[in-house]
Amino acid sequence: MSHIALDEVVRRVHDLPSLPAVVAELLTSMEEDDIDLHYLAGRIALDQALTAKTLRLANSSFYGMPSKVTSIQQAMSVLGLHSVRTLVTACGVIGTVPATAGPALDFGLFWRHAIATAVWARALARHLRQSPDTAFTAGLLHNLGTLVLATRFPDEYAAVPLWRAEHADASVADAELAVFGVDHAQAGSALAAHWNFPPAIQDAICHQHRANATGLALAVGMAHRLADSTDASEEQREQAWTTLAFDDAQRQQLSENCPLMVNDMCQILVN
Repeated sequence: MSHIALDEVVRRVHDLPSLPAVVAELLTSMEEDDIDLHYLAGRIALDQALTAKTLRLANSSFYGMPSKVTSIQQAMSVLGLHSVRTLVTACGVIGTVPATAGPALDFGLFWRHAIATAVWARALARHLRQSPDTAFTAGLLHNLGTLVLATRFPDEYAAVPLWRAEHADASVADAELAVFGVDHAQAGSALAAHWNFPPAIQDAICHQHRANATGLALAVGMAHRLADSTDASEEQREQAWTTLAFDDAQRQQLSENCPLMVNDMCQILVN
């Protein structure tokens, strides 16, 4: 089976749509110390669809606000720039990639799992001494490489589920490597670099499946397993809980709360 060079994957990444201008601007602001919040709020508000979804998310159970948030400026005041940037980025990313992969990839299911991984990564982040907002973004982007492969190479990607069906216990990454010679972690890291996400997020996407993953990559990898992933067995989920060393009460709380938050976010972002 002929493989596709990573250089070719990267070239096709550049054919994907750009992120909305305001999302790109927010990502640039991550590196700036002196940020004009009023200006950024005004820039976000210019995109009415993005603003509407961001405010719906800000008022969801994800944040549990005691009173209704009615403007981006107010959202920044009560949630902070980092949280608002996370929500705007989520809305922008999900709305950017066209659903043209064909039958090999269910876009609705794909995004529901991405959102679930993001929610779980955010919940695990503090325990792993990571930024919850950064962990959420990395979790949301963790499988974007699958979209790169499925939308840029749809004919070849159709062979991925067929290969898995013929190889018991094989992961999606195993199948991608067999079919493409490149897996979604490598392709996703290339896309994150193209979209100018911070190096920490690029690295987390690239290293999420490594046995020796630490920090942000570990948070994403464990979240992927715990988020009802069809790519993770019950044994792997139990291994994730063991690795995280949560007590029974913490485990129960996360298992109850995270799915509720996932449902809320999916209703806003996917449905």
